[in-house]
Amino acid sequence: MRLARKRWKIRAFRKRRELSSVVDRSSAIRSDDILVFSTLRNERVRLPYFLKYYRDLGVSHFLIVDNDSDDGSREYLQAQPDVSLWSTKASYRRSRFGVDWLNWLQWRFGHGHWCLVVDPDEFFVYPFCDTRPLRALTDWLDASSIRSLSAMILDMYPKGPIGGQPYREGQDPFEIAPWFDAGNYTITRNRRYGNLWIQGGPRARVFFPDNPERAPALNKIPLVKWHRDFVYASSTHMLLPRGLNLVYDEWGGEKTSGCLLHAKFLDTFAAKAEEEMVRKQHYAGSHEYRAYREVMSSQPDLWCKWSEKYINWRQLEILGLISKGNWA
Repeated sequence: MRLARKRWKIRAFRKRRELSSVVDRSSAIRSDDILVFSTLRNERVRLPYFLKYYRDLGVSHFLIVDNDSDDGSREYLQAQPDVSLWSTKASYRRSRFGVDWLNWLQWRFGHGHWCLVVDPDEFFVYPFCDTRPLRALTDWLDASSIRSLSAMILDMYPKGPIGGQPYREGQDPFEIAPWFDAGNYTITRNRRYGNLWIQGGPRARVFFPDNPERAPALNKIPLVKWHRDFVYASSTHMLLPRGLNLVYDEWGGEKTSGCLLHAKFLDTFAAKAEEEMVRKQHYAGSHEYRAYREVMSSQPDLWCKWSEKYINWRQLEILGLISKGNWA
């Protein structure tokens, strides 16, 4: 494991050459700031709400890699006063789907900070998030000597065809896509890394019904008190050192956990799936996006009679999808 961690760190150090600084405002980062790291391509319509959501939670600075957007994402981000931006035309797939780029940026800027790694369609929800800022959570984690926090991806979707309602810039996406699967999940433990592997939900149910083990992983560890010795090994699904992956169980009960509300299924989804099939930059020859394209031709409705409409974090706790652990 030490050799693997060293290899990923060396790889990230080499991949830094693929990044060109567009605007670097990192000098404004204070020692106790909470940081968001993200990689994106052509997400201009999502960016205003994404930035507002995390600013409202208490994030102080965004460090973002733009992978050759041509829809105005780069120009929009460049104008934001709390964003440091890098650009690259290099292969997303050959950067281990952006992990190498973000490992480098976290090594360079994240040391000693609570770092949240999310995509522009992922919205972090945690216990008491409606009344307590993110800093209240990170302060409690610090006081409890907890270095990492897990969050299950919860795929959100509309009732009716995915493209039935247009998404407007700046709009809360969950006004359109407020539904989710309350159950229908499988959990296994990765013996090598110690993390849990979660699959299921509407993507397994609709896009991989005959082969659910091919459905995307829904487990992530997005919030980490970063240290230069840390690396993400595979997306934000697992980290090294391995102890950072032990985020669910502890003696006497569950550890605190959150959810990432995943606003993937908006009217922009079909075009995104087509683009990614052409680019072929995603995992396993873009098999996930191949399944999306095949099913989307029939204009599927992800809603079913077991779907739940999202209310708040307490609902997710009752359903067993997040836990406040011993955070009172």
